[in-house]
Amino acid sequence: MAGKKSVFSSSIVRKVWMSLTGLFLCSFLVIHLLGNFKLLGEPGHARQAFNAYAHFMTTFPPIKIISYLLYFSILFHAVWGIGLEIQNRAARPQGYAYNKPSANSDWASRNMGLLGTVLLVFIVTHMYNFWYVMHFGPIGTDAAGNKDLYEVVTVFFRQPVWGAVGLVFYVISMAALSFHLWHGFQSGFQTLGLNHPRYTPIIKTVGSFFSIAVPALFALIPLVIAFT
Repeated sequence: MAGKKSVFSSSIVRKVWMSLTGLFLCSFLVIHLLGNFKLLGEPGHARQAFNAYAHFMTTFPPIKIISYLLYFSILFHAVWGIGLEIQNRAARPQGYAYNKPSANSDWASRNMGLLGTVLLVFIVTHMYNFWYVMHFGPIGTDAAGNKDLYEVVTVFFRQPVWGAVGLVFYVISMAALSFHLWHGFQSGFQTLGLNHPRYTPIIKTVGSFFSIAVPALFALIPLVIAFT
């Protein structure tokens, strides 16, 4: 029993599970981004399109099952990420801080714990402001009878005070996501042993593009909503 416990609590196993859940969450980011783009465009069409998308994502049984897997992955990734960061700091030599860490690793890799914490706070507030309101808050319906989450989103980001605060925090969180992905995307493949002289450069290029483009596009959507 002790041996089995040590295996599942080992740093290697933690990193493998972090990689698997992290890459799964990357696929979710793409789907979520495509859905969020439905918020843009002519208001009448955008309202119908986004609300229909939100309705489908919250009522179609296979998607609902995947959503529970997603919630578990987010929680698992966050908790184990914090645990891994604590484990790494405990195992790190005392002189590390004075031994030019920037020469051995990039800023993102040295601050994954900080970036992950910012993202965890963002996820909690994001879920409260939108997911919780959609399921439990007072919310109207559109012409098709779907819950009008389009109205919830646009009204939130157009508030003069809290909308501005939410917008700034959203952009900061997307910057944190970018740094997190910059290190985590490539690291995830490396941890899983998917290294190859031919494919690793491609993974690096795709990871760099993904880590910049996806968070930037996410940040663009509320900016467009707030200023149009």
